[in-house]
Amino acid sequence: MAKNIQSLERAAAMLRLLAGGERRLGLSDIASSLGLAKGTAHGILRTLQAEGFVEQDAASGRYQLGAELLRLGNSYLDVHELRARALVWTDDLARSSGESVHLGVLHQQGVLIVHHVFRPDDSRQVLEVGAMQPLHSTALGKVLSAYDPVAHSEVLEVELKSFTDRTVTGLQDFESLLDMTRSRGWAADVEETWEGVASVAAPIHDRRRMPVGAVAITGAVERVCDGGELRSELVAAVRDCARAVSRDLGAGRF
Repeated sequence: MAKNIQSLERAAAMLRLLAGGERRLGLSDIASSLGLAKGTAHGILRTLQAEGFVEQDAASGRYQLGAELLRLGNSYLDVHELRARALVWTDDLARSSGESVHLGVLHQQGVLIVHHVFRPDDSRQVLEVGAMQPLHSTALGKVLSAYDPVAHSEVLEVELKSFTDRTVTGLQDFESLLDMTRSRGWAADVEETWEGVASVAAPIHDRRRMPVGAVAITGAVERVCDGGELRSELVAAVRDCARAVSRDLGAGRF
């Protein structure tokens, strides 16, 4: 059996690290997280930077994913039927809600963001296509875990990590959340993953009526919630968008 090339494994691990959690990481953080010497980590980062897969912020010196990686990823995403069918509907959802919209699918025990529509204002925003989100705390992840048996199996295999004091980490409580998600048809994340951020998501089904992804509105708690609860009009809008994409995928009426 051919041996794996260690330098490529380390580069792949580095890209995965930059794709999740913090958007930008320093050299020390990267080296420590991957158990590498700083010199080794720096050499790999310089190579990835030269190829355009990693960029370094001039002010802070921190690293983030580069445009070339996004370009390569988009060559796959452009032919992804789910994304193609959802483009118009997610644009409409962002415009009507005034908030960011994310489209996510199950990938490697997490949620892969395959499409991101910016909040329609002049604020500075970071494109999150290709980012990974946790299954157990995000609205997208809960929807996938509730409706997709594979996602449900995978979320039970990972640690239910606490991100804020609102994150549900007990298995019994988490299963109750999934039951509630299935009964009402949508999932919420109110400061369970990020402080000050709330989200609502609904499932998307294909022609076989199988769950193939989820769509979510994400924004500041003070805009997305009213009196501590998600605004009902946003919940309805997300569900309408998910139904529309599902119909376009051949699922019929839900």
